[in-house]
Amino acid sequence: MRRILFLLIFGLAGLGVLVSLGIWQVQRLGWKQGVLAEIESRISADPIALPSQIDADEHKYLPVTVSGEMEPGEIHVLVSVKQVGAGYRIIQSFSTQDRTILVDRGFVPTTAKQADRLTGPMEVTGNLHWPDEIDSYTPEPDIDGNIWFARDVPNLAAALGAEPVLLIARSATDPDVTPLPVDTAGIPNDHLQYAITWFGLALVWAAMTGYFLWRSRANSESDAT
Repeated sequence: MRRILFLLIFGLAGLGVLVSLGIWQVQRLGWKQGVLAEIESRISADPIALPSQIDADEHKYLPVTVSGEMEPGEIHVLVSVKQVGAGYRIIQSFSTQDRTILVDRGFVPTTAKQADRLTGPMEVTGNLHWPDEIDSYTPEPDIDGNIWFARDVPNLAAALGAEPVLLIARSATDPDVTPLPVDTAGIPNDHLQYAITWFGLALVWAAMTGYFLWRSRANSESDAT
């Protein structure tokens, strides 16, 4: 009986832990969905003028419209687009009346890397963003070949002589450049998969506990006879 009681307590304790982890992931899923909905609402809001004082935390995803001049000279950030393949994001400096910022104009295929693009006066609508794309595996940019591997805003700004402010265009700035607007697709939300995993482990744990209890009881009855 002591063995059966031990197995029962151990099994229920483990089951409780696994179920609680699954419930926690369900709660996290609800929280994450709320965060994503808030970000999507912010991204799709009506654009405003570029704020005079910009804060990366406060103004992340802020939709703005700027008027000025797209300056010549560009940086190419290597990227891959689904169903299209490899290419480059085109980053250029954009001068308004009193400041110069960065504009991510969008995507071109590798074959269009050196193509001429429209510059000069234009209006650009998009979202401010400071992408977090750098980790320990990110290579250093190939300055001579003008190939960067991440949108490192401070270094991009230094290279182009602009403020560390990046506007990701959602309006077209050139017929041959495809805008890649900000969205929430790249923000991970794996909580549903985690919840299914924990609840699946809980089901297996419950089945194994039931099996061991049955075996222990059967062995006890066999020993008694």
